[in-house]
Amino acid sequence: MSEPEELDILEEGNGLTRRDVFVKGGLVVAGASVLGGPVAAASAAVKRSDQALKRLKYAVITHGAGDTFWAVAHKGASAAGKDLGVGVQYSESRNDATKQAQLINAAVAQKVNGIATSVPNPDAMKDAFGRAKKAGIPFITLNSGLDVFKKFGAITHVGQTETIAGNGAGAKLKASGLKHLLVIVHEQGNVGLEQRYAGAKAGFGGTVERLQVKGVTDIATSTNQIRTKLKVDKAVDAILTLNPDIAAAALTAAQGAGSKAKIATFDLSSAVITAITAGKMLFAIDQQQYLQGYLPVVFLYLFNTNLNTVGGGQPVLTGPGFVDKSNAAKVAALAKKGTR
Repeated sequence: MSEPEELDILEEGNGLTRRDVFVKGGLVVAGASVLGGPVAAASAAVKRSDQALKRLKYAVITHGAGDTFWAVAHKGASAAGKDLGVGVQYSESRNDATKQAQLINAAVAQKVNGIATSVPNPDAMKDAFGRAKKAGIPFITLNSGLDVFKKFGAITHVGQTETIAGNGAGAKLKASGLKHLLVIVHEQGNVGLEQRYAGAKAGFGGTVERLQVKGVTDIATSTNQIRTKLKVDKAVDAILTLNPDIAAAALTAAQGAGSKAKIATFDLSSAVITAITAGKMLFAIDQQQYLQGYLPVVFLYLFNTNLNTVGGGQPVLTGPGFVDKSNAAKVAALAKKGTR
């Protein structure tokens, strides 16, 4: 049996020594020679410490639009709050950079203990980060923002290198013998999506086009836009979507247009994994968005309570990884639970 952990909250002059009091299983335990007041004082100190931790509150703010991808990140953030016993308020701007900056400003005004946020549009959000920094509130960027997290003063960035991920996707499609790639972009002005597109174009090497669609807030319109493109351009034999809900739309569109283009996507969902398993999609790039919600809360907590930092000036990478027919079944059950 390991030695019990000694209690590190002792009040000067209370008559206790480290040999008298220790913590075991979350309870304050006293030696047989210690009675009454000293034990009560130590127990109260522990309770005060627990109460202080429960008052910690973190804001997780993303540019999400209530879609499948961000629902998983939300679960990660909520799980971290529950595991640590701290408050987590999660909010989405629905791809509105101005609103996202306002949400950051509101969190600063609320004097939260830390902020975790995606950065799809750095120019629109830089002033909000400046306010957080001036207020002494630590913050972490997640998902998008890798190129600016140091500049803005974030502790670290949690996500993937989008250009590298895009390059890997393009190369994998090229290796499948495909010649004409259509990349579907679902958010205007999102720096991360532009990096994915540029990476895919470089990795593919053949003919690459892009199609801007309405996005996840209007799947029906997005589906029609993709279907129309595929009916007009029969040369397209490869489709890369940058979101799992748009991937499902592309699959429907391709079937409606009579296109035999091979489909791949960024990010997982239960529908995407089912399609991969059935051979209807080639692969998905997994950036583990559950971790993008979970880890920033943990890192902010450790900074608040122990001044820990992570990354050493480099981002904490959660991807990219590839899910294809060879390994899709392994994560299918987790995707149904909403954690992958």
